[in-house]
Amino acid sequence: MASQDWFDRDFYAVLGVAKNVSEADLKKTYRKLARQYHPDSNPGDAKAEAKFKEISEAHSVLSDPALRKEYDQIRAMGSGARFQAGGPQGGGFEDVFGGMFNQGGRAQSSASFEDLLGGMFGGGGFGSTSGGFRGSGGPTKGRDVSANTTLDFVTAIRGETIKLQPQGGKAINVKIPEGVTDGQKIRLKGKGEPSHDGGTAGDLVLTVSVRKHPVFERDGQHLRVVVPVTFAEATLGATIEVPTLGGEPVKLRVAAGTPSGRILRVKGRGVTSAKGEGDLLAEVQVAVPAHLTAEALKHLEAFAKAMPTENPRDELLERAKADH
Repeated sequence: MASQDWFDRDFYAVLGVAKNVSEADLKKTYRKLARQYHPDSNPGDAKAEAKFKEISEAHSVLSDPALRKEYDQIRAMGSGARFQAGGPQGGGFEDVFGGMFNQGGRAQSSASFEDLLGGMFGGGGFGSTSGGFRGSGGPTKGRDVSANTTLDFVTAIRGETIKLQPQGGKAINVKIPEGVTDGQKIRLKGKGEPSHDGGTAGDLVLTVSVRKHPVFERDGQHLRVVVPVTFAEATLGATIEVPTLGGEPVKLRVAAGTPSGRILRVKGRGVTSAKGEGDLLAEVQVAVPAHLTAEALKHLEAFAKAMPTENPRDELLERAKADH
């Protein structure tokens, strides 16, 4: 989802929380809704799956302090796109969600995107930097146009065609390639300002921001996910399910004696782009139970007594002494 859609989406309403909700209450509410609508709890229920994606998207924005601040500012500004012409250094188009284009003074409320692409900034006191006229160095290229947009994590990884719809202007379809990264610039040839002397049009340079995902993290061409396992599973070995991005979970074998931090690799389930294909890296994290029944505690104490009397930190302590 492009950031322009933030105008039409009330993420607070999606999660059913107030705008001043605390981080702790936000997390608590999200976990409750995630359990309720998770596809594993509602197999074959398309509505529940759509709701799960909706609340995950809302949480990914509101749980990030910087994104939440940006979202609140954007919602307060109202809908539409803003345009502004630069000074002698060139003109620009601002997708209001990026909020980063601010070079030539205040936006011109009467200008439309079609005006911009049609070369209307060439008159009315805005000088042309494209240079010369016919017969004086030949036709020159039109000025480039800048824009910003924010994509959700899945769109950035999988790629798709999005639509930029400026207020009162003509929509532009933009092809987002697979595997774009946060801060990457996409150059669209010929989508900028036309030349004033018959040359080729300038380009549209789109700067992409990518929202965080509540489960997955990008690591170059790889995707990382932390997978909790029980003490018994890590000690005795087990087959577990690991989530994948936009697909069904995969089964992985956890070998007996697996420690926290070990990486289990799923080939080809990472990021695919022009740079190649990455893997899904599942990091095992042994989950320690917070509460034990009296019977479980009794068995655990017996287990501890049966274990060899050795300190797993002995080697660490010796290495530390050797550096003194």
